[in-house]
Amino acid sequence: MTRIPEQAGAGQREDPADELLRSFGRQFKIFREKAGLTQAEAGQRLGYGEALIAAVEQGRRIARPELIELADEVLDAGGVLLARKKEVSRARYPAFFRDAARIEEEAVEFHQYAPLVVPGMLQTEDYARTMFTVRRPRRADAEIEQMVLARLARHALFDRKPAPTLSFVIEEAALQRPFGGVQVLRGQLEQLLLVGDNPNVEIQVMPTRVTDHAGVDGPFTLMTPKSEEQVGYLESQGSGRVITDRETVRGFAVRYGILRAQALSPRESLCHIEKLLQGEL
Repeated sequence: MTRIPEQAGAGQREDPADELLRSFGRQFKIFREKAGLTQAEAGQRLGYGEALIAAVEQGRRIARPELIELADEVLDAGGVLLARKKEVSRARYPAFFRDAARIEEEAVEFHQYAPLVVPGMLQTEDYARTMFTVRRPRRADAEIEQMVLARLARHALFDRKPAPTLSFVIEEAALQRPFGGVQVLRGQLEQLLLVGDNPNVEIQVMPTRVTDHAGVDGPFTLMTPKSEEQVGYLESQGSGRVITDRETVRGFAVRYGILRAQALSPRESLCHIEKLLQGEL
């Protein structure tokens, strides 16, 4: 894997995804015209509206993976459009997260400490939508839906073969705050129980009563790509950066190990979540 330099958040330069989408749109248009189809006819063949086809060709909309797969076949693109599916899909993520997303996709280990909210990797659709809706300043509905789809796409990591090793340490308070309402929280807790049953996933709850706590510096993630060294990832206030410095990453790993020792065991944690669902805590 090519090493990724540490970098600050987005907003410092034009988003490279904009040119990527325009480039993909131009390719899409070339194959559509080569197939002798108008935008309306192509939309009809692909099951989408003419306006969406136009927006994809102009680089204003991000084509979903299923649209790219079907378009490659219907427009006889010979795999050209399909070859760009992954990079187009990553354009759905905020610019500051794309390097981390690239690593995440091939990680054989993924470990995360989450003090404020349920980790994105574990979020239900309703919980994820709430996370993007409650942020300020408010986003447009179309942007929120795009971000929800991008977040849910990360769940593919659970279905990879061979299965990666995943673990999460979540603060108890994050499991009690009813973002989006009680029903949204209940659905999220039920999702945690389902995911926690997976043999390659361990979820641990950090009780609020703990007095000796190694996570006072805030949230962080550790990822290990196949045949590569472990890297860290920090994200806060709309910015993020991948950490590759060995000593810094080693410090994260030590801290994470202590956090896991201080938290409830995976079995105790699932029992704790069940009690939260039953209103016994």
